[in-house]
This record gives sequence, structure tokens and C-alpha cells, in this order.
Amino acid sequence: MARRADERGDATVETVLAVPVLLFLIMVVIQAGLWFHGAQIVEAAAQEGALAGRVETGSPAAAEERAREFVTRLSPSMASTAEVDASRSDEVTRVVVSGRVQQLIPGLPLTVRGIAESPTERFREDR
Repeated sequence: MARRADERGDATVETVLAVPVLLFLIMVVIQAGLWFHGAQIVEAAAQEGALAGRVETGSPAAAEERAREFVTRLSPSMASTAEVDASRSDEVTRVVVSGRVQQLIPGLPLTVRGIAESPTERFREDR
């Protein structure tokens, strides 16, 4: 394919414009993957905490500790920003875990939150 003399250098200009856009799109896709992964981690941590807190000998402190352990093991980068709140009543144990996702795109802080509830185990005497 022959080029005219006045079209010389067009490929360079097109490349200079296209490459940053392509790199930005790749970063957006990777950031979305990190957000999804973080959302799965906090959801699973909340479930783990609820399971630890719902047993008859469990407590909100045990639920919080288990959820923090889980986040630390799976995502050390999220562990420093993770917040865990657990509550337990006679009926239900609830754990809320939130944290900030690792940031690739400047100025785009992403927070994820996971909530898990489970019936609290209790011993009932025969009547």
C-alpha cells in the first residue's frame, strides 16, 4: 500500500494517541478485577467470622478475630485497612467486614463491604 508524501508520520501520531488509551483501558480492567477479588475476600471473611461467633461458646470478639485472620491471610495489602464489626444476640450473629482495595488508578479509592448473618447456636433443654 503506497502512501502519499503528506501522510508520512501519521502512524506515529496514531500510536501516540492510541497507546495511552489502550493502557488506561487495561488498567481499568485490572482495577475491576482487584475490586471483585476484594469483594469476595471481605464476603468470605464475614462468613468465616459469623461461623466462629455463632457457636455456643463463641463471642463477638472471636468472630472479629477470625474475620481479621482470614483477611490477613488472603490479602495482606487489605489487612491494614480492614474494619471488622461483630455482634451477637440470642437469635443471630452478624459480622460486617469492610476494607479498601489496592489502588491502581490514582484518585479512585474503592471500598468493599461484606456482611454475613447466621443463627446463633444455643442449647435447649428437653421439655
